[in-house]
Amino acid sequence: MGLNDPQWGKNKGDSGPPDLDDVLRNVNKKINNIFGQKKGGGGDDGSGSNTPSPKPQSGSSIAVILGLLAVVWSASGFYIVDEGHRGVVLRFGQYVDTAPAGLRWHIPYPVEKVEVVNVSQVRTVEIGYRNNVRSKVLRESLMLTDDENIIDIQFAVQYILNNPENFLFKNRNPDEAVLQAAETAIRQVIGKSKMDYVLYEGREQVAANATQLMQKILDRYEIGISISRVTMQNAQPPEQVQAA
Repeated sequence: MGLNDPQWGKNKGDSGPPDLDDVLRNVNKKINNIFGQKKGGGGDDGSGSNTPSPKPQSGSSIAVILGLLAVVWSASGFYIVDEGHRGVVLRFGQYVDTAPAGLRWHIPYPVEKVEVVNVSQVRTVEIGYRNNVRSKVLRESLMLTDDENIIDIQFAVQYILNNPENFLFKNRNPDEAVLQAAETAIRQVIGKSKMDYVLYEGREQVAANATQLMQKILDRYEIGISISRVTMQNAQPPEQVQAA
């Protein structure tokens, strides 16, 4: 081939060594593919610069999702306390507040929870009978008077809740607590009264004295109960005495 041949200095059939820029470009492409990246679009100027494409906005999406979850979680803390009720707020099981009636908010689960207590409901405990004065419970109804006579007596005790937090934490069975306090108080009052006084002229006073003593007993144990009324349903000598 002569020096003047136009093919001088050219590779036959493009079989010569590849261009260095092409080699580097291919290597960079393979590396990017290995690490999950995409090659940026290089210009036609042959500069070979590889500009990485912008990464997906995954961080922003996660932030938006977390923000929505936070809003939903916060909204779950709203609750309504009806009239005549109180909401006892517990934080990790410990008492923190008592909420009055209305629309309220607390830190949602699992930080806080609310126990709603009915403080206006009048509850009734029966002493010496159940459901009907004829369905007697003799172990409760038979009492000894001051003049050593036995009488058969039945009481109805009505009460409400005056301290919701004490009621929840210091009182497992309110009816049982009232029953025991009532029986103790009534026996003490009857034990200091004459039989005729209990059976006839002293009924209202016996009930009033029993109410005061009953409340003192309940207040001593701080169980959140207020006695609203004590009614003597029936009082008479035992059936055996009447038959004699």
